[in-house]
Amino acid sequence: MCICANALQNSDLMPSDFIQYIKAIKRYSDRTCESYSKVLEDFYGYIGPESVPTINNIRSYEVHLMDECGMNPKSVSMHLSVLSSYCRYLVKQGKLKSNPARLVKRPRVSKQLAKFYKREEIERYFQENKGVLEYGAYPKALNYMIINVLYCTGIRRSELISLNRSSFDASRRVLKVTGKGDKMREIPLSTMLCDDFLLYLQSLGSLKYVDISAEAPLLQTPTGKRLYPVFVDRAVKEELGVAGINGQLSPHVLRHTIASQLLEEGSDINSIKEMLGHSSLAATQVYTHNSIQRLKSVYINAHPRAKNGGNYGD
Repeated sequence: MCICANALQNSDLMPSDFIQYIKAIKRYSDRTCESYSKVLEDFYGYIGPESVPTINNIRSYEVHLMDECGMNPKSVSMHLSVLSSYCRYLVKQGKLKSNPARLVKRPRVSKQLAKFYKREEIERYFQENKGVLEYGAYPKALNYMIINVLYCTGIRRSELISLNRSSFDASRRVLKVTGKGDKMREIPLSTMLCDDFLLYLQSLGSLKYVDISAEAPLLQTPTGKRLYPVFVDRAVKEELGVAGINGQLSPHVLRHTIASQLLEEGSDINSIKEMLGHSSLAATQVYTHNSIQRLKSVYINAHPRAKNGGNYGD
């Protein structure tokens, strides 16, 4: 049975100070800080509130997560990453001599290729919804713009939600996006997407409670409020589900899709990294694996020495 403490009591090790540190100094998102806090609560609930992190109790906690909590290797690895960050903080504060979590071997996590939608499926969606911004009802226009912006820019769901009217610069054709760690980046917009934004803003004016201030949400719910995660997820599932698109229907798959397609079209991987707001190139390189796998498939099915196992005449 998985043990979770309701509060962290070891004031000497300062887990609450660590959470404040990653929030105020490292500028981690509220969601990430909440996740880190829950991991530390669970860890101290297991080893005891007055215990000190050691190699042995961290290893024991790892086994506990896998055997008693039934946690998958990826989630266990995430817990150990949090503990490692926490222990590094304690070392800097002089509370530990070294980081014990660094010496704990993490479970092997199988690498999965990023999911993506087929190009023809996405093209069919946009073709079937052509004209919705001009003639459709506002809720449908909003859902369409959610898909449109996520796919055309590759931004994250949280970044979409945080967009303000001032984020859209029609004259320069750029979208100013605030990413992880409050890092700002500008994403160039196609003429078509700029035109769609302008049409959407016209339809937005039909709302009874519309907010047109510079810091108002760029995309607003039918009641004039800022979007929220469940709203975006539901819109993606409704739109892509009706379009008959198969697989996992989520904002993140749209992000994967445009990244993979840009790479296939010969875009520089560093440019894709900047567009997606990745902090390291390693995070972007997952899309190269997608391309290699598809290249292998094309090779096996088309190359004369690969078809039929290389046996001619079969």
